[in-house]
Amino acid sequence: MKKRFFIAGTDTDAGKTTVACALLAKARNQGLSTAAVKPVAAGCIETKEGLRNNDAEQLLAQCTMPLYYEQVNPVAFLAPIAPHIAAQQQGQRLQVDRLAGFTRGVLMQGANLTLVEGAGGWRVPVNERETLADLAIALGIPVVLVVGMRLGCINHTLLTVEAITRDGLTLAGWVANCIDPQMAELDANIMTLQHRIQAPMLGVVPNLANIEKASARMAACQTYLDLEMLLN
Repeated sequence: MKKRFFIAGTDTDAGKTTVACALLAKARNQGLSTAAVKPVAAGCIETKEGLRNNDAEQLLAQCTMPLYYEQVNPVAFLAPIAPHIAAQQQGQRLQVDRLAGFTRGVLMQGANLTLVEGAGGWRVPVNERETLADLAIALGIPVVLVVGMRLGCINHTLLTVEAITRDGLTLAGWVANCIDPQMAELDANIMTLQHRIQAPMLGVVPNLANIEKASARMAACQTYLDLEMLLN
């Protein structure tokens, strides 16, 4: 079994990394091999080994395949801003074919489950004409959408689902991630999305903001996700 998915979000901070790590950890616990890629990350810290992104390090920690950091996160920028702007500030130009090449290198490792995590929402620019959606299209892999449940999420979600479909990709499933603990009519919002999205809902993750440690949040998140629905 070799399953590959592109992890997209309805917006920045929708919870892509937490959900991706939880899915990888759940696969590991079932004895499956795992790998992950975050092709481009903006918002890093400087270390002796070079720039390091916290999300990418969390993903790497859940990989059973012998990957090193630069394979998981081949393109890294210091500033926590849109990747194409960060690249411009560094005198660089991101290109989808180059990002796809890095990603295929990890896909070729042949893990049972490989996740490719995007940045921000579906149409985040890569350069003046390409977006990260073009990377998902180039890879041709199904998409898992992480929905940040907060006011306005219905519109953001349905537009994203529509864009994924129009781009010719399969929405394999979606996750309702309750990032706003005060969201009014949460259940009604989730029911609306279930009614309008044809793909299966893989789980409802409650607000985990009170859990400070990322690894603990990921462990808690696992219990709310249906990995089998995604892999079957």
